[in-house]
Amino acid sequence: MTTFQEIRGTAIQSVSSDPTNPEVGQIWYNNTIGVLKGYQLVAASWASGGNMGTARYDLSGAGTQTAGLGFGGYAPGVQSATEEYDGSAWTAGGSLTTARSSLGGAGTQTSALAFGGYKGGSPVLTASTEEYDGSTWGPGGNLATQRQGLAGCGTQTAGLAFGGLIPPPPGASNATEEYDGTSWTTGGNLTTARQYLAGCGTQTAALGFGGGPPLSTATEEYDGASWTAGGSLATARFNLAGAGTQTAGLGFGGSTPTVTGVTEAYNGTSWTNNTSMTTARKSLGGAGTQTSALGFGGRTGAPAVTTATEEFTGAVLAVQKITTS
Repeated sequence: MTTFQEIRGTAIQSVSSDPTNPEVGQIWYNNTIGVLKGYQLVAASWASGGNMGTARYDLSGAGTQTAGLGFGGYAPGVQSATEEYDGSAWTAGGSLTTARSSLGGAGTQTSALAFGGYKGGSPVLTASTEEYDGSTWGPGGNLATQRQGLAGCGTQTAGLAFGGLIPPPPGASNATEEYDGTSWTTGGNLTTARQYLAGCGTQTAALGFGGGPPLSTATEEYDGASWTAGGSLATARFNLAGAGTQTAGLGFGGSTPTVTGVTEAYNGTSWTNNTSMTTARKSLGGAGTQTSALGFGGRTGAPAVTTATEEFTGAVLAVQKITTS
């Protein structure tokens, strides 16, 4: 590694070009090229990605920013289409066996889980679960409770489903179910029953937030057995998307009921406002992490539906050229 002369006040010491513990404000002088450099915090931002092939809303997502998956939705009519994202463009994947919207999702691009949702017909809602292997969807064990507008997180072999709208008479659900790769079993109930909420994390360390009715700021944390209250969202909303983990979560988009692009980051205790999405939208798909998330599809208003994809980069330390006047 290149060695620079680092300037800290009046002290000068030799440091690596990649210090083990970089800090904001740490600076050094590269005497080879004659440039003063330092670590500065680069603000979080949303940037445009490749458009989806099919405009739709009330879809679900899984995976990461560079290996994402979008499936199901409504556009108009329930959709079975699956699309795979490689960090720049979407391509067609295998179709869901049961076309549906307002479904839950979990897992990765090559090992995903789709469950519940609205399928129309009779019965209107479905409890069916499907598993994706990177090319085709196959049957999994059914949810115990048919529902739409539910949230999901975890993996294909350790999934979590919670909340949603149940039939009849229709109402918000507090039910939680855990998936082991074969079947669903009952977990601890949400403290607040709600629908069209968002979720992220794992089966034993999950986060559920937002939803309604009424519009909610409530956040709950799941430990594999029970839900407890977490810090409230700054903006009450439903039909939002989530990404990340229980201690590093991200919530974005949604309806307040006005369509919004508001983005908030969770640190395990509280939410902090972040850079808003370029295109405000609700009923969108989400995937990825708190610092590298993906938002796609959704409604930008009524009846406008979008194919737009946005990529989120969280605030990071980066080496910058230091200029003085």
